[in-house]
Amino acid sequence: MKLTFIGADHEVTGSCHLIEACGKNILVDCGMEQGPDLYENQEIPVTPADIDYVLLTHAHIDHSGKIPMLCKQGFKGDIISTFATADLCNIMLRDSAHIQEFEAEWRNRKAKRSGAEPYEPLYKMEHAEAAIKLLSPCDYNERITLCEGIDVRFTDVGHLLGSAAIEIWITESDVQKKIVFSGDIGNLNQPIIKDPQTIKEADYVVIESTYGNRTHGVETPDYVGEFTRILRETFEKGGNLVVPSFAVGRTQELLYFIREIKERNLLPEYPNFEVYVDSPLAIEATNVFSKNVWSCFDEDALALVNKGVNPLVFRGLKTTITSDESRMINFDDRPKVILSASGMCEAGRIRHHLKHNLWRKECTVCFVGYQAVGTLGRKLIEGAESVKLFGEPVEVNARIEVLKGISGHADMNGLLAWMKGFETVPSQVFVVHGDDQVTDEFAKTITDTFGCPALAPYSGGCVDLATGEVLTIGVREPKKAAEKPARIRAEAAFNRLVAAAKRLLEVVYKNEGLANKELAKFETQIQNLAEKWDRD
Repeated sequence: MKLTFIGADHEVTGSCHLIEACGKNILVDCGMEQGPDLYENQEIPVTPADIDYVLLTHAHIDHSGKIPMLCKQGFKGDIISTFATADLCNIMLRDSAHIQEFEAEWRNRKAKRSGAEPYEPLYKMEHAEAAIKLLSPCDYNERITLCEGIDVRFTDVGHLLGSAAIEIWITESDVQKKIVFSGDIGNLNQPIIKDPQTIKEADYVVIESTYGNRTHGVETPDYVGEFTRILRETFEKGGNLVVPSFAVGRTQELLYFIREIKERNLLPEYPNFEVYVDSPLAIEATNVFSKNVWSCFDEDALALVNKGVNPLVFRGLKTTITSDESRMINFDDRPKVILSASGMCEAGRIRHHLKHNLWRKECTVCFVGYQAVGTLGRKLIEGAESVKLFGEPVEVNARIEVLKGISGHADMNGLLAWMKGFETVPSQVFVVHGDDQVTDEFAKTITDTFGCPALAPYSGGCVDLATGEVLTIGVREPKKAAEKPARIRAEAAFNRLVAAAKRLLEVVYKNEGLANKELAKFETQIQNLAEKWDRD
């Protein structure tokens, strides 16, 4: 009865964990690493052909994206997920395979010219289709028996349509243990989908920590009001609002908000503005949302459906499938909204829209999700004056906005609230799926809050679930260069400092009109802080 950590250990992406029990090998998630890659992942210690099951928390590629590679290498077991996750994987794994093949084709054209070795894609469409055939969906809250000695149950965790925490009961040699994998825990009060459901008991908990050391803010943001303001200010200047948006989840939330803006006539001066969803994947994902209304939508969204209203459709919504349709968007001079992937601006059609709009001072680029360190999106929100797109420098004259608080992830308080759902304190908590330092910080927060031991393992970390003994914390093997983890941690710390300074400036502006005495007191505090840290 053993648990081994493979991926998303001291890193944010690439979730993968292996359970060996009752003669079976069970993977919980098998995700692709995206963005900065800090540490080397250890190999899965069993061959793909010997893996019996994959339990999938949700469809995001950093949790599901390597399953086709398992199939390529001989995996033929069952992939257990919720129905909505299976529906989303049907489109997302195909899309991922298309990207793999496209990249290989591009690299191999270059390789032919340079005489380099041919590039082999991680997997092809046939492998994605093989994975899709192995999907075996189940309902939320249904306890099912995988095999003798192992039961599982999926509970709604409110992160994405179909997302789940997974409860696993293991009985082996008269020893019974229960382990819970949180998957990605959702934010409260998200549109469309339900709030996270808590779980009452567990011996072990494996919990994510994406926002494990910070909060989204005290007040619930007025997303509709803020987005209306951004739309009005952009349209008044005659510009486009470009929104880099994750195709699955975030795009549908924005459609929900825009439908409300139009329905309530919050922009009476621009009643007929058009909204382009320029992402074939986002269009297919929106159809999946509509298919899973009854099992996944929250009360507010269901109330609209019961009135005959589609929460994701409105007048002026346009979708573009082909590349030619996508290019034509930028030949239309009328102010409009362009929703396009990818959400961090690292690939996809959004880069073309940035090329056409970033240099225009009348336009706005609005970010609506987490931007990882080192991504183009992160550079833009941190004030880059020029960026490179398709090999050409592009000046950043457009206004850069961030719709604060809109996140599919619970913040630190949300993660702790989910943990408080356990009526008895778990014997051990393992913290994964977070930035390098954040995992350690959140592990300490859990110990301080609940009094139970918490550990942030590295890849290769291993636990004997029968006894609770940590056999090894894993291998802290830096990727490529020994100094890279330290450098990235330093950059992340400085970036957080810059963000804090920007927030302070916002607070200053909010206090305009305050009594002079209070303003003077505020000024003195800032001056004292500056004197303390001024290095000149």
